[in-house]
Amino acid sequence: MHIIVSGLSHKTAPVEVREKFALSGPRLEQALLTLSSREYLSETVIISTCNRSEIYAVASDPLHFKAEIREFLPSLCGLEAAEIAKYLYFKETDEAVSHLFSVAASLDSMLVGEAQILGQVKEAYEAALESGVTGSIFNRLFREAILIGKRVRSETSIGENAISISSVAASLAKKVFESLEGRTVLVLGAGEMGELAVKNLIASGASSIFVANRSFAAAEEMAKRFDGRAVKFDDFPAELTRADIVVGSTAAPHSVVTKEQVAAAMRARRGRPIFFIDIAVPRDIDPKVDELENVFLYDIDDLKSVADLNLAERKKEAAKAARIVEAGVVSFVSWLGSLEVVPTILALKREAEEIRSFETEKFLSKLSHLSAADKETIDALSSSIINKLLHRPIISLKECANTKGGYVHIDSLRRIFSLTEGGDDKE
Repeated sequence: MHIIVSGLSHKTAPVEVREKFALSGPRLEQALLTLSSREYLSETVIISTCNRSEIYAVASDPLHFKAEIREFLPSLCGLEAAEIAKYLYFKETDEAVSHLFSVAASLDSMLVGEAQILGQVKEAYEAALESGVTGSIFNRLFREAILIGKRVRSETSIGENAISISSVAASLAKKVFESLEGRTVLVLGAGEMGELAVKNLIASGASSIFVANRSFAAAEEMAKRFDGRAVKFDDFPAELTRADIVVGSTAAPHSVVTKEQVAAAMRARRGRPIFFIDIAVPRDIDPKVDELENVFLYDIDDLKSVADLNLAERKKEAAKAARIVEAGVVSFVSWLGSLEVVPTILALKREAEEIRSFETEKFLSKLSHLSAADKETIDALSSSIINKLLHRPIISLKECANTKGGYVHIDSLRRIFSLTEGGDDKE
């Protein structure tokens, strides 16, 4: 049994690659069910956000899993396996556990300390739980990850010094317009990220808010919170002529704003500048829009480079958070080792006793001249030899349960002796 994570993130892949792996709704559920149907995978969780797409698995055969993932991912995105390979990473055992805990603690985020990732980890786990593809190991692992994420936010100040994507967007908008007083904002999508962007823009002076969403009711609900106005999603191109700032934050699988639409709006605007903030993955706004005069476009990767201005302050709090993560890893690995060690010891003893009993009986059957007492002595001798041979390995197994990476050694022993918990079938 091995815990493995495979995926790509903002650290290994640009946004134009990450957006091809975005999974949600039916696509996410189908991917979970497809992976969980593999015999060598007993549990699966997929985290898919703007900045990462990661597959977590409990696998009996790590090499098989890695080979399978390299075949599975191209079916999600349409890229060739060789092209994906340069962005992909694999982490196993303690490293995989540490990675998940760091993700939940926002230590692996594009913006260290951002708050959204903890909720996204929770949503990913709940989606897998609902699909019936988690078990005792991931139920424990992901609940621990969520608790660690909460501890980091409550016991450190990592969130207080973090610049959000939304606040960076507002600061960049002020550079384009000098002042946001009286500016009009059109937000595409009524989700959390779009709402955060609007809050920051209003705090910076923007006044008129228009919300376009596939669900008009959701658009109305969000617009009401900002004293704004909802517009039908199909009508948003007309609003481009009035909007000074456009926030793209839909969950669409492709661009929703085209270069042609923006070019038409710019003619009607007589060249007045327009600022696009694309915080969606996949991206909402065609990158070619940036080719137009007086059109300013920033996507989520552009915003990240600006957000790194206060990195030094966040690093101080990140060090505190890392210690919480490390303690969590040690605790979980210890639990995982204890989960494995008891059935392994029982299986090892059972296997040894079956061999001892069979070989002793076969030997004694050839020595019919021995008395019953002699036979009992030989039987006791063989039992004593087996117990002494197993004594040290069993002590070592128990010690392994409380060491980093211990369950890997336990798993190796099970493979060497072909042990199973039931003791009957061989792997």
